[in-house]
Amino acid sequence: MMTYHFKTERLLLRTMQTDDLDAVFQIWGSADVMKYCGGASTKDRIQRSIEFYKKLQDEKGYSVYTVLLKESTSVIGVCGFNPSENEEEAELLYHLDQRYWGKGFAAEAAAACVTDIRKNNTGIKKIIAAVDPANPASGKVLTKIGMTAKGMKWFEDTQQEELYFELDLT
Repeated sequence: MMTYHFKTERLLLRTMQTDDLDAVFQIWGSADVMKYCGGASTKDRIQRSIEFYKKLQDEKGYSVYTVLLKESTSVIGVCGFNPSENEEEAELLYHLDQRYWGKGFAAEAAAACVTDIRKNNTGIKKIIAAVDPANPASGKVLTKIGMTAKGMKWFEDTQQEELYFELDLT
């Protein structure tokens, strides 16, 4: 039986599993979904990411989780945290299958992840996130869960300025 890390009203979130590869590829492999996040990924890279997140969960108590619809247990996205260069910060991310955009699922999953990281006292004192300025819907999600826009910041990985958000957990 599959164990879920935590649940929301409509969602189940669990540590990524090796057999999530095909479902996660539908999200991270989609040019449309990943348009503002560096582009579509390959199955090989996604497989390495899944292994990384399983290890991160074991070592740090947080990671990026597979997001499933409670009513059908189908995978609809991913949401959770990447480690930051600063050990006391974690970067929030979420990517959902396009069919689930605009329905509040991203905010629901993101809020649950924030609550979980607070509750489990992982040593994280600040949550950070960045949004491509061409993707205002993503910024609305961050604002909805209580994050504050701090202005524009240059990001090497995307080679552009992005809107930078923070949420202080202390």
